[in-house]
Amino acid sequence: MSKPKILIQLDPDPHASVFDAVVAVDAGVERLLQYASVEPEQVQGLVHGAIFTRGGPDLASTAIFIGGTNVATGEALLKQVTGTFFGPMRVSVLLDANGANTTAAAAVLAAAKHVPLSGATATVLGGTGPVGQRVARLLAGQGAQVRVASRSQGKAVEVCQAIAHRVSGAKLMPLEVASAEQAAVALAGASVVIAAGTAGVQLLPLEVRRGATSLKVAIDLNAVPPLGIAGVEVMDKAAERDAVICYGAIGVGGTKMKIHRAAIQKLFTANNLVLDAEEVFQIGQELAK
Repeated sequence: MSKPKILIQLDPDPHASVFDAVVAVDAGVERLLQYASVEPEQVQGLVHGAIFTRGGPDLASTAIFIGGTNVATGEALLKQVTGTFFGPMRVSVLLDANGANTTAAAAVLAAAKHVPLSGATATVLGGTGPVGQRVARLLAGQGAQVRVASRSQGKAVEVCQAIAHRVSGAKLMPLEVASAEQAAVALAGASVVIAAGTAGVQLLPLEVRRGATSLKVAIDLNAVPPLGIAGVEVMDKAAERDAVICYGAIGVGGTKMKIHRAAIQKLFTANNLVLDAEEVFQIGQELAK
């Protein structure tokens, strides 16, 4: 008889995310074990509890989800989790702290519906934040020429170097964008712009967006007014505005939720999966077929 599907939710926040818990249940998880305020040094014991209680094919019925609001902490937890595995003693694990991987995947998939990404020029505003970095990484992996825009040129350079280390042949350009004039330069010749900045901060003024004559797709991942791209509505889903196909945060959110549920379900197909940005994006591609 098959074992019940157990998902171990590791969350560094004081309270484990209710959002992530609901998605897990909707994805078919039968037992959800939630741990809050998890620190990297506590991970080993939790992972041992997962890998030493079931054996052989039954290990695929246990999986780990890493959430929380701090992506850097989530990445540290993932490193500890995978570092605890050895030989066949492992379970599958998904990182989606702050929804960064599923959101980035959904945004890039939305752009790909309207523009062939290979060879396209794409600008990522807020490109040094946790979601922006993943958006840039996925775009680069699809062969786009990616402009990583940030208020800090130094941070943009660091992110480009990190992506180049992970994505062979990545075409990247770091840009400082701290004014409307710099935003116009960042969009010149670009066919895609994705805004992934801090909630409630406008990154692209209306007049700059309207002046970007090469632009075909504009995606804003900020749901808190003022929105990141002026003139794009939060509910937009392939809405045409000024001859540009636009998506707002909720317009992308439906795809993000489908990817999130599918990624949870994927965990229970094997005991050796590590699902980070690229793997989550691949799941989204499969759903889009």
